[in-house]
Amino acid sequence: MTDQVLRNVATKIGTDGEITGCRSCGATALEPVLSLGVTPLANALLTQEGVDRPEQRFPLELVRCPRCSLVQITVTVPPEELFREYLYFSSFSDTMLRHAKGLTIRLVAERSLGEGSLVMEVASNDGYLLQNYKQAGVPVLGIEPAANIAKVAMEQRGVPTLCEFFGVELAGRLRVEGTQADVLHAHNVLAHVADLDGFVEGVRLVLKPDGIAVIEVPYVRDMIEKTEFDTIYHEHLCYFSLTALDHLFRRHGLRVTNVERVTIHGGSLRVFVGHQDAPGRAPSQDAAQRMLADEAAAGIDRPEYYRHFGDKVERLRQDLVALLGDLKSQGKRIAAYGASAKGTTLLSFVGVGRETLDFVADRSIVKQGHFTPGTHLPIYAPEQLTDAMPDYVLLLTWNFADEILSQQSEYRRRGGKFIIPIPALAVV
Repeated sequence: MTDQVLRNVATKIGTDGEITGCRSCGATALEPVLSLGVTPLANALLTQEGVDRPEQRFPLELVRCPRCSLVQITVTVPPEELFREYLYFSSFSDTMLRHAKGLTIRLVAERSLGEGSLVMEVASNDGYLLQNYKQAGVPVLGIEPAANIAKVAMEQRGVPTLCEFFGVELAGRLRVEGTQADVLHAHNVLAHVADLDGFVEGVRLVLKPDGIAVIEVPYVRDMIEKTEFDTIYHEHLCYFSLTALDHLFRRHGLRVTNVERVTIHGGSLRVFVGHQDAPGRAPSQDAAQRMLADEAAAGIDRPEYYRHFGDKVERLRQDLVALLGDLKSQGKRIAAYGASAKGTTLLSFVGVGRETLDFVADRSIVKQGHFTPGTHLPIYAPEQLTDAMPDYVLLLTWNFADEILSQQSEYRRRGGKFIIPIPALAVV
């Protein structure tokens, strides 16, 4: 099956990075959903020396497959350009750490994991999740292509980590070596994968016969219904419904055994996936069947569901531009919080930059001292908010609003206000 998988992905992506068919099923005649213009790479933060150099920019066009309902962008930027040196560290978010710890505690109990088990994670980042299993005495293996982040996982958290991209070739090697997982985590990575067939076939290969894969992806319903257009950027190639995932997994002899909606990242799906012919445990698939029926009733497999998304995005843009313009006309000083990928998309599409915003604050020490893509805003530590006391702060990482508003209680106590752009424009 490996050769066929490789042939499949080759037929879906042209030499210029433009897809020639659906990334999942290969269907052509993809339907347009939204155009966000030509934008810089969302996480390509700049140094002082790089601010004056030309930046790479790529079209950001969202389309939908009429056959399997997968929503996707049309351009594939080579993953080596995006992920070999990466500046997103999951451990800088308290929300992410709590999210990971709660899930690992649950799975250790539900799956009776112990010293004879193996938990793997694809895109394991800095070991933020696997460290919990390690502390519980469960052997772990991380797979993380970003060398700088894999180094942190190994040296600071003692998490064994392969610095490689995951796919059918690596999975085949691991299987031959006898390395298979009782639990395989893949959080916020499937959306980044150009070769969906190769990735999912790899999942099949590394799962033990009764193993389970726990996969979290951005949920397309949350994106469409909450106008979360800023979650669209070149690292996120796909935006999944359970309908699209079900098509994908079934082609590789896998089945969704359970599904949950989780609030992380503005709304995600957590799917539990096992072999079609898994022995022993037979988890109820009622939740998955209910969600598939609910998606069908909502029309997620029909073009009408997506028709007004662009209009809602444009209204939000106009409202945000009007609010920021009014504040500037009153002489108010405005900063931003969160040097995030979604912030790059939002500022690029809305057309807001240094003429409006003074700087961006971010908790990540690896981002501080850099400049934002496209807008070239300097990135400072969060303490800059209370030092400079801008009147308003545009919250670009609105998906962590509760956490950040709590952390910035002193700024707010002094009279500072946050502008939350999504899902509905609000000032708090």
